[in-house]
Amino acid sequence: MEQHNPYQRPQAQVADALPPDGLVPASRGKRLAAAILDTLIALAVLIPIMAFGGYFTALAQGAGLMTQLGWGLFGLAVFFAVQFVPLKATAQTWGKKAVGIRIVDMDGQQPGLPVLLGRRYLFANGIGLVPLVGGLLSIANVLFIFRSDRRCVHDLIADTRVVEAR
Repeated sequence: MEQHNPYQRPQAQVADALPPDGLVPASRGKRLAAAILDTLIALAVLIPIMAFGGYFTALAQGAGLMTQLGWGLFGLAVFFAVQFVPLKATAQTWGKKAVGIRIVDMDGQQPGLPVLLGRRYLFANGIGLVPLVGGLLSIANVLFIFRSDRRCVHDLIADTRVVEAR
């Protein structure tokens, strides 16, 4: 007679269910890779501008909150400018395009640019600018990726999801 082990791992097979439209949610790894690529692209553009614009000198001299906030908003504008073309054309950032994922609305259609830039990226990148708690809010936002539907807070706000590109 076999004894029951209360510490044994569950034996049930667990598989992510596909939505009715059949679009495969992007893996967490691909989403991370795309975010890293997008950050590197933004930094490649921003760091020279910040160096020549005096940001690093001001920071070394104890730049105030308004200076940092101003540069943060400038960085957000640069992100929008760099990502505008692929977001408008295919609802992909350059990083998402490189790893083969795209953004869709909950009906599986390409969201409009106001949704992508306004509700999705303004929230996702803008909350990091909130003094004192911005970093924590940004972390909480991305930790939602561990939900079963792999949607971060910015996906919930914009009513979007990230799927494998076909």
